[in-house]
Amino acid sequence: MSPVFTIHPQNPQLRLINQAVSIIRSGGVIVYPTDSCYALGCHIGDKTAMEKISNIRQTDKEHNFTLVCCDLSEIGTYAKINNTAFRLMKSLTPGPYTFILQASHEVPRRLQNSKRKTIGVRVPDNPIVQALLDTLGEPIMSSTLIMPGKNVPETEPDKITKLLEKYVDLIIDGGNCGLEPTTVINIMTEPPQILRHGKGNVETL
Repeated sequence: MSPVFTIHPQNPQLRLINQAVSIIRSGGVIVYPTDSCYALGCHIGDKTAMEKISNIRQTDKEHNFTLVCCDLSEIGTYAKINNTAFRLMKSLTPGPYTFILQASHEVPRRLQNSKRKTIGVRVPDNPIVQALLDTLGEPIMSSTLIMPGKNVPETEPDKITKLLEKYVDLIIDGGNCGLEPTTVINIMTEPPQILRHGKGNVETL
């Protein structure tokens, strides 16, 4: 059975954050809250952990993983950003948005869209995630926690524990963080194209 860490949503306990990061670094898959909904996450370089997430969600080979980053400068390591894209991202981050960009050579090929060589990136506005990223020192490879056959993410920590305690290595209970996934924006086009409407205001687009 996986451990459950109850972490304060505004003042994350550093001791628990350090333990969670150790689990990620050792190849574990975690469930964690974001500013939109709960997600599955693992180390960016761990193929086995990525496959574990794919098995939980029963996704196909075309499924797009997201790199959850601490800030825009970190995104710049993993994606190619022009000035227009940078200005847009700066106005919307941190926040519940996923941006589709051309992947850089730092992104493992298995994480890129196989046809377009793109990657989804985001900077969440959530103290627990920011604490994880600050301690980890690199992005978390992530996928929204939507179970097979469902259309909406899981949001109740108790239910998530019952569903996944045998299949993941850690569940972080950060309280209810909502049902809406991120808004997904392709910012390689002019004007930017909204691929999925979710949480987050897009009127400025």
